Amino acid sequence: MAKPSSVSLFFLLHVALAISTCGGSKSWHSKQQAAFFIFGDSYLDSGNNNYINTTTLDQANFWPYGETYFKFPTGRFSDGRLISDFIAEYAHLPFVPPFLQPGFHQYYDGVNFASSGAGALVETFQGSVIDLKTQLKYYKKVEKWFRHKLGDVEAKVTLFQEPSTCLALEPTITSALS
Repeated sequence: MAKPSSVSLFFLLHVALAISTCGGSKSWHSKQQAAFFIFGDSYLDSGNNNYINTTTLDQANFWPYGETYFKFPTGRFSDGRLISDFIAEYAHLPFVPPFLQPGFHQYYDGVNFASSGAGALVETFQGSVIDLKTQLKYYKKVEKWFRHKLGDVEAKVTLFQEPSTCLALEPTITSALS
């Protein structure tokens, strides 16, 4: 089994830190709920690379990917679910869809920006994947969407809730990696 790179571990650690709004008031939703924003590489990509002009080396939209759990290829570099899918399930959220999925523009439960092959540096597979800088640019678009839908104050509460009120997933992930 291949040893995960330090960049991959960095992204994985920050998955838990990207969970936003585990508490707080929500007039737009009847129950308190987390919005899950995912940044990373193939360990977390739920299908964004299906929608970019890249090679099949950076895509997982064909068999055997997804064969066991989903019964069809989803764009995940896995035969089943990703760690982010399990975290979403633990947080009582639906599977977090890829940001580039056509027709999907409702981000109340969060969105996945991860791209297989991505690195922290723009130069990593430049032009073939969605680098971290671009993933963060996409997040800014979602932040703007929240401000438009909820107003500045509620968007700030939704996106920037204090971590102490969020799910305690980061220590679990950290201990799993050590």
